[in-house]
Amino acid sequence: MGGPRGAGWVAAGLLLGAGACYCIYRLTRGRRRGDRELGIRSSKSAGALEEGTSEGQLCGRSARPQTGGTWESQWSKTSQPGVCFGNGNSCLRETHPPSGQMHDSVSVQKLIDEKTETPKNKDLTDGSYDDVLNAEQLQKLLYLLESTEDPVIIERALITLGNNAAFSVNQAIIRELGGIPIVANKINHSNQSIKEKALNALNNLSVNVENQIKIKIYISQVCEDVFSGPLNSAVQLAGLTLLTNMTVTNDHQHMLHSYITDLFQVLLTGNGNTKVQVLKLLLNLSENPAMTEGLLRAQVDSSFLSLYDSHVAKEILLRVLTLFQNIKNCLKIEGHLAVQPTFTEGSLFFLLHGEECAQKIRALVDHHDAEVKEKVVTIIPKI
Repeated sequence: MGGPRGAGWVAAGLLLGAGACYCIYRLTRGRRRGDRELGIRSSKSAGALEEGTSEGQLCGRSARPQTGGTWESQWSKTSQPGVCFGNGNSCLRETHPPSGQMHDSVSVQKLIDEKTETPKNKDLTDGSYDDVLNAEQLQKLLYLLESTEDPVIIERALITLGNNAAFSVNQAIIRELGGIPIVANKINHSNQSIKEKALNALNNLSVNVENQIKIKIYISQVCEDVFSGPLNSAVQLAGLTLLTNMTVTNDHQHMLHSYITDLFQVLLTGNGNTKVQVLKLLLNLSENPAMTEGLLRAQVDSSFLSLYDSHVAKEILLRVLTLFQNIKNCLKIEGHLAVQPTFTEGSLFFLLHGEECAQKIRALVDHHDAEVKEKVVTIIPKI
């Protein structure tokens, strides 16, 4: 009896021991498995956080590398097609979004490496870089513009310079650094977009009277580009804007004497935006008595009188009425045109002094716009 009973107790002990070992095994395995699952979840969360941080950094300037970055590295990283580096209608008159890649140049790289005050990771040609550049940075940018042949870099550098030229202090600095000829040289470029950006930069620079003295030597070239280039193009509009800026005072208006007929031709054939810009320029000229004879001598197609029709856009109609008014006022200045010159048929003189023009202006007294009516009332006594 003792033998079988002892064997039973041994068997029971073995079963209990095995059960206990199995329980310990399950607990241990479950804990390790749980740790692994928690580790995966934790790793995934960390990864998502890192991705979120990275995306957040890419949306701001902090995404750029804090060490080792240069203008070159930043341009190559931010130069994907379709990326907008500027906003239209930025500082002053017009800016346009550039895009591009950095030109690989040893001299440019040397210049970049010598930078001291500006962190190397700042892309000074990025239109979103909205800080005002200092004299040292502008000098480096001008050197870059002068030394590179990469059209993409040239365009982006011109936009940065143009944006910075909207600030009066930089208008003087760029002139003193010899930057005006460097920028103006790009209006000779075969790339139409570069020509436009160069003209836009000169537009902002021309707000400074001292800068106009240096810019005036390019007026004839700008006129040739405006009148020989594609109608209503961005280059033509930018050129007209520059000419308008340069004729705000009477100092350089005489340089446009031989282009007045061309201006009227563009006025009659251009679209609404082009018409408005040409009229702004003509209004500048019409306020100067010294330009009156040149304006009246210009050969102008009779379709010019259609601009006095009541259906014409207000921004155009008001300006052609003012043009008429200014010329009449200049003619009344004592001593001016004392000897009546001979005007040929087909000239602006014949159009403005004809009965058809007088009838059209009188008809505008019933115009639906109060401002137009008011302008007409002041003009009618002069007819």
